[in-house]
Formats: sequence, C-alpha cells, structure tokens
Amino acid sequence: MTVLISHTTFDSLDAYAQSRFWARVLGFSEDPGDPNRPDDDECMIFSPDGAQRLLFIRVPDAKQVKNRLHLDLQPADAGGRDRELQRLLELGATEVDDRRNPDGTGWVVLADPEGNEFCILRSEAERTAG
Repeated sequence: MTVLISHTTFDSLDAYAQSRFWARVLGFSEDPGDPNRPDDDECMIFSPDGAQRLLFIRVPDAKQVKNRLHLDLQPADAGGRDRELQRLLELGATEVDDRRNPDGTGWVVLADPEGNEFCILRSEAERTAG
C-alpha cells in the first residue's frame, strides 16, 4: 500500500501574499471557482495541469529557523539559471547564499518574502551543455 501527496503546505503570516508570490514564480494559478482573497486563512494554487498543489495557511508566528524542507527549482525554458535568478529577485525573492561555481555548476539559495529558503538550479539545457 502507498499514499499520494495531496499538496504541499506552507505556514504563512500572509497566506494570500505568499500564494500570489509563488503563483508568479511557478506559473501556478488559483481555482477560478474558489479564488484566493486577501483575508483568507488558506490559499491554494495549482500547477497548469492540476497535478501539483501548494497550500498557504495563515499562522500567527513568523519563521524561526532554517527550513527542514525546501523547493529546488529548475528553469523550464532555455533562459537558464542566471536569467531566472534575476526574474525571481524582481518578484520579491532575496538572495541568501550564492553557491555557483566558476565552471557554471552550482545553485543559488533564495528566500521568499517570508524568509522560506529555496534554491534555483541550472536548467536541463545548461546541464546537458556543460
């Protein structure tokens, strides 16, 4: 017997703002039949195919320590890691640690607007080319 992951849940001070940030980062959207609102305690976003879901739940306390779980993101298009890094910074992410190497390998650790860490990796095309 096995189980399936229904969705990944993030505790948030502002569930709506976090859902909006991550929707822009990932190209996800909300359920048009149940739209997220600024005063909602829970906000869900869905991948374009509906297979992946992220739920943001309002909690009263801010993040305290380093995440025990984080997302590793890979650029989906040919723009590559460094171009995607710029887009994520423009969306409101902050750089935490630059782990890029001179040979092009490595990643960059970022934080979302509430301080949750995540990483941006090289694209598949970048890994194949180098």
